[in-house]
Amino acid sequence: MQKRTALTLPLKRYGTSVRGARLEYIASQSRCDLLIVAGIHGEEPETTVALSRAVRSLAPEDVTPNVSLVLAANPDGLTLGTRGNANGVDLNRNFPSSNWQPQPTTCRWYADEEEELPILTGETPASEPESAALIKLIDTLRPRMVLTLHGPLACVDDPQKSRLATWICGETGLPLVSDIGYPTPGSMGTWAGERNLPWITWEFPPDGVEKICKSQVPTLVKILKGEAPLSP
Repeated sequence: MQKRTALTLPLKRYGTSVRGARLEYIASQSRCDLLIVAGIHGEEPETTVALSRAVRSLAPEDVTPNVSLVLAANPDGLTLGTRGNANGVDLNRNFPSSNWQPQPTTCRWYADEEEELPILTGETPASEPESAALIKLIDTLRPRMVLTLHGPLACVDDPQKSRLATWICGETGLPLVSDIGYPTPGSMGTWAGERNLPWITWEFPPDGVEKICKSQVPTLVKILKGEAPLSP
């Protein structure tokens, strides 16, 4: 396995954040079978670190040509250490699904607490430049599946129980669930389901970033090498 300190695959711009940061992705070299998205919540930096480390574990020629990657879908939130973007909006509640709501939803202050902290959902669906740009990127790439990285619920959420989700569970030991257990109005997964786009949410366990990388990155590496089932 290679060990690199910097990314060796080119990043392409797909938009601009509220504070002017570049929204970037690594493009697949052929048909996009799978789009992996990390860092949609700024308080989940472990997702960006893990995906970056997986990419940096491989030589460019060893990465399957059928995967596209977004390392940091919410760069402002990652910089500020906030769940939402610079406008205080939870991007994963800002997608134009039928159940999007204008009223604030809630999130946790600590991982082991109830969801009681109010957080905005945006003035309108896809009002935020980060979510609007990600929707446009998905429309452009037309991936066969999307895999989003989150934490810290320690499960793989996929109502369709796809081959890839089942495989990830077998590799990591995480349980496969068909529902996260609470309402998610305006979420990416709900929006994707209404478009018949297969969507998997991989929730990392509530561990430190190094332990997460030890336990989860090997599976990400196998996905990037094309050793996982990249079909619904």
